[in-house]
Amino acid sequence: MRVIAGIAKGRTLDAPRGGGTRPATDRIRETLFAILEPILGDARVLDLFAGAGTLGIEALSRGAASVTFVERSAEALKALRKNIASTGFNDSAEVVAANVLAFLEQQVAGPYDVVFCDPPFADVPILEATLAHPRLARALAPEADVVARVLRKHQPRVPEGARVLRAKVIGEETLLFLRYDGVRGGG
Repeated sequence: MRVIAGIAKGRTLDAPRGGGTRPATDRIRETLFAILEPILGDARVLDLFAGAGTLGIEALSRGAASVTFVERSAEALKALRKNIASTGFNDSAEVVAANVLAFLEQQVAGPYDVVFCDPPFADVPILEATLAHPRLARALAPEADVVARVLRKHQPRVPEGARVLRAKVIGEETLLFLRYDGVRGGG
């Protein structure tokens, strides 16, 4: 895996050992960031279920101001920290070693302009619980984009107060771009 574009373009990223994570492929990242590129400059990003950090690191490489990475797996955290260090993004990255739902139960800093929500594919209930969590909505900036990566056959229910702005099908996967209504912004 490599960073596709931006100031860290071409840097190699480590993947965690074992099969607990599924880093976003180049094709997924190219499509995702072609859509998000206009809003990434100086954006505050929240990367939930961060794994090795491929999405958040790509965002930093393309101009995001900061990324908060949330991940619970020890192997993924090891790869994530190594990837942040090797790309030189230590000053703009915060790593939170926690279960995503437990993280959301605390006072979440914000407001975030972009949120990546990329849990294990088979865990649709966790994805739905994350997207519907009231503290997620409160941590969003107005007009924030929440992007969920799902298998096409596992489409989650969209929570009340959110709407799908765009659904981009890429092979067996779908990127859902959500916007939450009535967002006040800021934790």
